[in-house]
Amino acid sequence: MEDYRLIADQLAADIRTGRLRAGERLPPQRQFARSRHIAGSTAARVYGELIRRGLAVGEVGRGTFVRAAPPGPQPTLTEPSDARVDLEVNFPVLPEQAELLAVGMARMQRPDVLAVGLRPLGGSGSAAAREAAAPLLARAGWTPEPERILFAGNGRQAIAAALAACVPAGERLGVEEFTYPVVKGIALRLGITLVPLAMDEDGLLPEALADAPPLRAVYLQPTLHNPLGMTAPPGRRARLVEMARKLDLYVIEDAIYGFLRDDVPPLATLAPERTVVLDSMSKRLAPGLTLGYAVAPPGFEQRLASALRSGAWSAGRFALDAATQWTTDGTAAAIARAKRADAVARQRIRAESLADFTVHADPRGYHCWWELPGHWRAETFVAAAARQGIAIAPGAAFTVGPGRAPNAVRLALGTPSHQALRDALDLLATLARGTPEDAAPE
Repeated sequence: MEDYRLIADQLAADIRTGRLRAGERLPPQRQFARSRHIAGSTAARVYGELIRRGLAVGEVGRGTFVRAAPPGPQPTLTEPSDARVDLEVNFPVLPEQAELLAVGMARMQRPDVLAVGLRPLGGSGSAAAREAAAPLLARAGWTPEPERILFAGNGRQAIAAALAACVPAGERLGVEEFTYPVVKGIALRLGITLVPLAMDEDGLLPEALADAPPLRAVYLQPTLHNPLGMTAPPGRRARLVEMARKLDLYVIEDAIYGFLRDDVPPLATLAPERTVVLDSMSKRLAPGLTLGYAVAPPGFEQRLASALRSGAWSAGRFALDAATQWTTDGTAAAIARAKRADAVARQRIRAESLADFTVHADPRGYHCWWELPGHWRAETFVAAAARQGIAIAPGAAFTVGPGRAPNAVRLALGTPSHQALRDALDLLATLARGTPEDAAPE
């Protein structure tokens, strides 16, 4: 007997891709049961599950309809999962790093240092913090000027401030057609319309910028793209910058994974006059250290600082002082080097466990994009993995606008131990080789 939840997963995918349109009437339950060769009671449970998920609505005397107004946005990829193995959110923490960080914290516990660390602070931080941050953010010959570095409470707040500074409410922001899910929620709160832009294997297509409706800025991840894992080659970067300059667009570059590819310079090397470079400490050091960085173009510092103040997104002094301590004493650099080696080791595990499948990843990154076999739908696979205690992210979480539900999942490789990662990937591989019916609950 086919499990009602698997059927509901299939219909849910049809609704999200637009194959079942908002307001469309679903077949009567008896007719649906006959077409699926299932019991009437099973059909009733399928429809009930769709209603429970907020994807359909039942109207007495009229039938069941695809919900015309989908439920509000839910948190996506922003909180650690309570699954036994979390491959949904990337929070890489190395076993040895707590001991390294503890050395710097000893100084922070001195009463005189702590007294300063508990005072309020603006978005520009302190001169010492800016001087320390410049070499930390440096990559491939590029080092930001300290006076152009501002600080946010975390990476997401740095993104919010950059969007608010570059794109007025009611205007449009271009984004890659697969993008960081949190950007969708930020844009919604700021009244910014997102315009998805076409990509290929090298990243965002420059001509997509020209073909889009008028934009004020473009947000992109040219290095270790999340979720696809690609890094744009030099030629593509040059063409993107040339097009942005021609269209007079601000470029908001999310470089949160850039520390894993310190051989690739940011777009600011090509277009310093229009590029805002964003970074954070959560991936570089630890998720509990929430500190974001924003490097402003020349003359844009005050505008970005005003956005940080108006959104209450400025960094706390204690976190900034701790990060400055760990940066100046070499701890941050040591942990970054160790994480670069760790990411490579985890990608080797991934390559071995998922060797039989189509997976896109940079061998130096902490995530991968898995195109599922055709007999699986992404949402059904995510649900089946969850029943095995493994949390993964469906591809649809990274798309913008209706009608896109890629049959793929993103796996975040950084959280579990190496052995737990291998076991989880082996289990997922076995699951993918089977069928949805094999994975259905008893």
